[in-house]
Amino acid sequence: MMVRVSLLFLLGLVLMVKGGDSFVEGAEWMARVTGIPPFVVAATVVSIGTTMPELLVSTMAAAQGSGGMALGNAVGSVSCNTGLILGISLLFLPGKVDLRSLREKGFLLLFALLAMLAFGIDRRLTWKEGAALLVLLLLFIMNDITSARRGLFPREESAAERSLHAAAIYLGKFLLGAIGLAAGARLLVDNGCILARLLGVPEAVIALTLVALGTSLPELVTTITALCRGQSSLSVGNIIGANFLDLTLVPAASSLAGGGVLPMDHPLDLLMALGLLLVTLLPAMRRGHFRRWQGGTLLGLYGGYLYLLFR
Repeated sequence: MMVRVSLLFLLGLVLMVKGGDSFVEGAEWMARVTGIPPFVVAATVVSIGTTMPELLVSTMAAAQGSGGMALGNAVGSVSCNTGLILGISLLFLPGKVDLRSLREKGFLLLFALLAMLAFGIDRRLTWKEGAALLVLLLLFIMNDITSARRGLFPREESAAERSLHAAAIYLGKFLLGAIGLAAGARLLVDNGCILARLLGVPEAVIALTLVALGTSLPELVTTITALCRGQSSLSVGNIIGANFLDLTLVPAASSLAGGGVLPMDHPLDLLMALGLLLVTLLPAMRRGHFRRWQGGTLLGLYGGYLYLLFR
């Protein structure tokens, strides 16, 4: 039983990694032909693609009555994205980023997390509070549109990428990636819950660690790819956009899927996510430059957080 469940759980992770990679590649092609700057592309189209696993896993978990896993996955993904994935990126490739875009998106992200903390005072998230989070998401999208218009540059696609053959290939990757994400998310939710029960580990802890790491793998793949290409702004933009979706769209959709109310038992985890974001954003929002020490600090804090969770 344990072996079968573990193999299915791992299969879900593999499907999401492959599906997320294919989904992002197709989404990047759509954005590339428009000439939108890398940071804005990463904070919008790419982050939507890499956040699909969190959205699917959390809404499915909420619909199945696993409210702790639904919100735990969203909150855990923010910590994982920031502490582990962005920590790796900043440790190996610190660099400059557009200061104006970083400040605008950084303040919106911090406000969204503070809103989640405020909503969690009564230890639950209602559909009305989810609707308020969607309003913040709308503001984020409006800011993205403004940033795209402000920073538009000449398109870089080749004649081959404009052909019908290329369009068919990239759109096919986009659709197949979405299918892989959906199938992997279903396997991850079902077998994650079973593993939690078999191991005697609280469901919320499984969601905050194993499931959160699994659903953050597309962000990790994107970050590693960006590091190999020397694109630090792509990595940072992807994490900021993904975190914002994890704090707005994912909880809102989960609250609706869960019948309008979800238990919210992660105040300390939200505070941890806030601390990681402050270490990331505040120094960079002053000068528009990330430092290597930030990456090391983020990895250290996230490692200590995992130790306390499992202890």
